[in-house]
Amino acid sequence: MERQFYPIGRFARKAAVSIRTLRYYDQEGLFSPTQVTEAGYRLYTDEDLGTLQQILALKFLGFTLDEIRVLLRSGPRHLPAVLDQQKAMLQAKRAQLDGIIAAIEETEKLLQAGPGDWESLVRVIQAMQQEQKPEWVRKYLTPEQQQQMAALAAQSYSAAARAQLADRVWTEADQQQASAQWAAIGAEIGRLTALGADPTGPEAQALAQQYRALIGAFTGGDPDIAAGLRHWWQNVAALPETARPVHPPYGPAGQAFLEQALALSAPPP
Repeated sequence: MERQFYPIGRFARKAAVSIRTLRYYDQEGLFSPTQVTEAGYRLYTDEDLGTLQQILALKFLGFTLDEIRVLLRSGPRHLPAVLDQQKAMLQAKRAQLDGIIAAIEETEKLLQAGPGDWESLVRVIQAMQQEQKPEWVRKYLTPEQQQQMAALAAQSYSAAARAQLADRVWTEADQQQASAQWAAIGAEIGRLTALGADPTGPEAQALAQQYRALIGAFTGGDPDIAAGLRHWWQNVAALPETARPVHPPYGPAGQAFLEQALALSAPPP
């Protein structure tokens, strides 16, 4: 069967998109026509329509053009995991919006009851923010542990650092990834400690760089957050072991090995 080509106007109608959208996707290197004539006319095929439908579907699901570009290159085998992460992120955003709407409704009640004052409004918003914690957090921390974590954060971080951390959207997918990464670090520390490995050796130094990278991902290079994180772990270590809300994925011997490896390694430039 002879391949059929569609000029841009006809293809746009067939795909139910605007000509401007097709030109924009072409300009961004996301979706180009199969053929461009010597006169500069863009020609599309039915195969192009399938690719465009994938792009439109992913865009509807909330992916950015850069993310869509990566997904098109990586193929469908990675799509289930990426969709799961996207769903978790959108659920977190929905929970945030629900909290904001609830805060607006409570504020409206205050204003209907009488002249409002900013202190009352701030108290309402703060209360709603506390209730806004996503349900999935309870899978990882009991209510008591959550209270301990909040108290430790108040002791350890400056107000500015706490505000920065509070503004972050942290989804269950983020937590699952972080848990897996720290578990891998802990397993490697345990393995190298059991082997009596040299902290200056290549494996130990690679481990130190991985550890620094994870810490850097959390702090974002902010010295205020980095200082707060150090204080946080110092405050955790000062608690009785049975009262600590979390424990590192390695014991005292592993901690000593890690500290040696970090002391002997150069921070990344």
